[in-house]
This record gives sequence, structure tokens and C-alpha cells, in this order.
Amino acid sequence: MDPFGRLKNNHASLFVAAPVVLAGAGFTSAGIAAGSYAAGMMSSAAVANGGAVAAGSLVAVLQSAGAAGLSGAAGAAVAGVGAVAGWVASAMV
Repeated sequence: MDPFGRLKNNHASLFVAAPVVLAGAGFTSAGIAAGSYAAGMMSSAAVANGGAVAAGSLVAVLQSAGAAGLSGAAGAAVAGVGAVAGWVASAMV
């Protein structure tokens, strides 16, 4: 059995779902939504970095993707991470 069989069939849906997941977490085109998971991440990152969110940090990259959409490379990275997570989850079942 091909362990990646399910992933091959779902990679397009992972790419399409990424903007929805980002918005659901609070990384929106209007900025980080108050009281969201993204707001908590931003607060933690700012505290850890002396009051500012570092350029290039995970929070900054996710906010950029949420605000402008995903570039091809970012979309591929998100889809790849999602594919691996899906494979790991299916292997546990």
C-alpha cells in the first residue's frame, strides 16, 4: 500500500484550505483579529522579542500570508506541512 496515496489525492485541497485556515486562526486581510489565536501568538512573540514582532518570524509570515494571500512558494510550503501532518495523523489511526 502506498502511504502517500491519500495525500496525492488531497494536495490541491490542502492548498485551497490554507487561506481559510489562516483566516480562521485570525490572520485576516484586515490584520490580526482581536481575541483570536493569532492575537495570542502575536502577543507572545512581542513579549518574547522585547515588545515588537520580529520581521520574518512565524507570526509575521502568517500575517503576511493572511493579508495578501499565499505566494506559490508559501502555498507549497503550507501544503507540504499539511500533507505531512495528514499522513502522520492517518498513520496513527
